[in-house]
Amino acid sequence: MTSLPDRAHVVIIGGGIVGASVAYHLAHLGFTDVVLLEQGQLSSGTTWHAAGLVGQLRASESGTRLVQYSAALYQSLEAETGLSTGYKECGGVTVARTPERMVQLLRTAAAAEAFDLECEILTPAQALERVPILETGDLQGAIWLPRDGTANPTDVTQSLARGARQLGARIFERTRVIGMTMSGGSVTGVRTDQGDIEAGIVVNCAGQWAKAIGAMAGVNVPLHSAEHFYVVTDQIEGVDRMMPILRDPDGYTYMKEEVGGLVVGGFEPVAKPWVSPDQLPYPFEFQLLDEDWDHFEILMESALHRVPVLQQTGIKKFYNGPESFTPDNQFILGRAPEVQNFFVAAGFNSVGIASAGGAGRALAQWIVGGEPPSDLVGVDIRRFAPFNGNNQWLRARVGEVLGLHYSVPWPNREFQTARPFRRSAVHHLVEQAGASFGSRMGWERPNFFAPQGESPAIDYSWGKQNWIPWVDAEQRATREAVAIFEQTSFGKLLVSGRDATTLLQWLCTADIDCAVGRAVYTGVLNERGTYEADVTVTRIAHDEYLWITGSASVNRDRDWISRHIGPKQQVSVTDVTGASAVFGVMGP
Repeated sequence: MTSLPDRAHVVIIGGGIVGASVAYHLAHLGFTDVVLLEQGQLSSGTTWHAAGLVGQLRASESGTRLVQYSAALYQSLEAETGLSTGYKECGGVTVARTPERMVQLLRTAAAAEAFDLECEILTPAQALERVPILETGDLQGAIWLPRDGTANPTDVTQSLARGARQLGARIFERTRVIGMTMSGGSVTGVRTDQGDIEAGIVVNCAGQWAKAIGAMAGVNVPLHSAEHFYVVTDQIEGVDRMMPILRDPDGYTYMKEEVGGLVVGGFEPVAKPWVSPDQLPYPFEFQLLDEDWDHFEILMESALHRVPVLQQTGIKKFYNGPESFTPDNQFILGRAPEVQNFFVAAGFNSVGIASAGGAGRALAQWIVGGEPPSDLVGVDIRRFAPFNGNNQWLRARVGEVLGLHYSVPWPNREFQTARPFRRSAVHHLVEQAGASFGSRMGWERPNFFAPQGESPAIDYSWGKQNWIPWVDAEQRATREAVAIFEQTSFGKLLVSGRDATTLLQWLCTADIDCAVGRAVYTGVLNERGTYEADVTVTRIAHDEYLWITGSASVNRDRDWISRHIGPKQQVSVTDVTGASAVFGVMGP
């Protein structure tokens, strides 16, 4: 085995599909002094047992573009590396059992058109033509996405790794990271069981181990593993290689062809958390967890109904493999705010195979260019606060997150688990007034107030919301009389020091060099001239300002300000969100 180098420009931790993708794309961007470290063998952690679905349509355009790139990459890799990825563009059929689900599918089709992605609305009979083994008696309809496909996760990983090696990247298996070297608030290298490596940049792609790796550098990576189940059946007559992916979200299940049989898996409404991120076993290489047929029963019964031929089909293998999930069901990408020179790509919420190509390229571009190459706010690691990394809190949340994959994505849906966490000093008064609470950055905050005698609950639907008349009354009161808004959840940063004014003048579009006691509403732009934030800045002393931002933006804003403090400037940035309540008195 080749010995580890003493130094590398970039060290990537984790040899799953994401780590291999980052290495491949860095090499293609000219960063060839790359070392990838894998504690076992490539793909041996959680990549190898993934189902390999590549569904291109996502909730956002940016997410859709990432997966579209992944699909194109997986189809072209063999010509470059000589290793097949096993990719096949078989298309996908998603069925609806209820009118509410059918409305969602119609909205999905509209989003596909907006994103310029092929999508066709199907009748139950047309769905049966696409998937002849389908039971259609209880279906409202379906959609057909012809560009969906599947890939072999291990083959994709190996092909990406070879592509990276061909351009100069070095990959070391059986090399476990056991610590970080630090200096002056920067990560300077990694410590392994095979020796230390000095590094200019460290990239954490360690999958379900990413939280523990982040902790070595003082970086918060909020994720927690859950058990994820599927079975592989014997061969089935009528199932051919190009059978479309079948998704039955009302039954929580998906199916795809596998060697003439089916992979049958799903996302049950209440998942089964695995061990805490700080208790993951080592070694854990090409391993599965114990079978749990009782927990899998809800998925199996649904599958037997949707595809009746399964009632006469044997099961070859039961897979129970842990996968990591984040608190908000979006993966984690970007530069860590706690230290310099440390990046993260992890927590892919069971869509890592579909996302890895695009996410790997995006992070590589971020590393090389210094800023995100596109709108990645929804997956930016800076969206999380320290409390999001609490293992007990994560365990309470992960059971709900997995089930969201196939739940109806109602407008204004609120998480139910790991709440309440943060409450204002007047929470009890707001509750007594009939508030319906939402949660943002852990804060319980009122969404609306129900009249006396009415339940302050959201009746989720696609139509007119039950709370609209009550909010109308609140708006009229504010416009015609007076209303008090409880706004304690606003993020608050204290920016102070000799050079505070100079720094904020550089960052803000408006002139913030105002009189003490004055407030200025301002934009905050990046080098591309696009918005990083829009905030209110109040001058509270000659050298001190209060920066007011959205509750979900406080960590991102603090990082943005801190990273622009010059080497000779004297400025401190302190999160004082919990130190003050905020009340807005509004009306004529």
